[in-house]
Amino acid sequence: MRIEQLEYLAAVTEHGSLRRASEAMHISQPALSEAVTKLEKELGATLLDRRRTGSRISRQGLDLQQSMTEVLEAVDRLRQAAGQQSVRRRDLRIGTVNTASSSLLAPALRDLHARHGSGGVEVVNGRQADIQQGLAEGSLDLGLVNVLPGDEVPPSLVADRLIEGTPVACLPVDHPLTGQERVTVDDLRAEPHVLMRPGFVMHRYAHRLFAGTLPGTTYATDGAEMGKSMVAAGLGISILPDFSITGDPLVRAGILTTRPIRTDQTTVTLLMLRRRAERVPEPLRDLQTALVRQARAYLASLEVEVEVEVDPTVVTPISAAAGGRARTLSAQ
Repeated sequence: MRIEQLEYLAAVTEHGSLRRASEAMHISQPALSEAVTKLEKELGATLLDRRRTGSRISRQGLDLQQSMTEVLEAVDRLRQAAGQQSVRRRDLRIGTVNTASSSLLAPALRDLHARHGSGGVEVVNGRQADIQQGLAEGSLDLGLVNVLPGDEVPPSLVADRLIEGTPVACLPVDHPLTGQERVTVDDLRAEPHVLMRPGFVMHRYAHRLFAGTLPGTTYATDGAEMGKSMVAAGLGISILPDFSITGDPLVRAGILTTRPIRTDQTTVTLLMLRRRAERVPEPLRDLQTALVRQARAYLASLEVEVEVEVDPTVVTPISAAAGGRARTLSAQ
């Protein structure tokens, strides 16, 4: 068994195909495929599911993935101790439903860069199911997803609650509904809407809110960022978690604003997901810490009173409900 074989397998897992992995590793695709095949024969296990659409780590590969990751990290530490400059640095891959990007993720990535320098990070936008699948298969390292009360996370993943918020109407500052402190469901139903596509939590929420009868004019998009841009362009109102809008550049520029929805008490929770593992790589651990720190900063920026006392020796994610008092939530 050679270290390069493990590195090639990790690259296939990260990039999702033999071709993209070979390009990233600067080796021909046949040579990479042969190296992985030899590793499979040596271990007596099928490590990849090879499909026309790409290659994914197999169930047997998942069972061995943690051990292989630990070997590669140990080799990295050995190279560092020997003073080698060519230490293998795999990019972190973060899956997100495109929520709280400006308030949490971007500042956390800035903190990570300040600590680790030029280490690469790839942010992948997707639906919740795709993110959970990517985490399970090893193609993603961390996921940020929204959940509604009653939603469950697969037991193979660790979920930490970062922020708890409420759905609000996102609308242009000159919209007639901004004259009201709160908007009703009938108010919203009468307006054109920018909805999230199926597979996003806010799509399910909209169907619940409107009891299955959506507004007559609707547009659909993936994620809050594009939704806010479409609202700013005057295409309609969008219903989003408050933490997806608070502090957004379009809000600071005086283009967008929000209004609470009357009589609705639904909460939306932003979760940070990762695979269960005995050892978390340092860059990933630092990114998790940065996200928690930014969640605390978000809470502080709301200038609300914290109702519970936090044990300073325990780092727990923060949650805040818009329009009400914030409270601390324990990690799950």
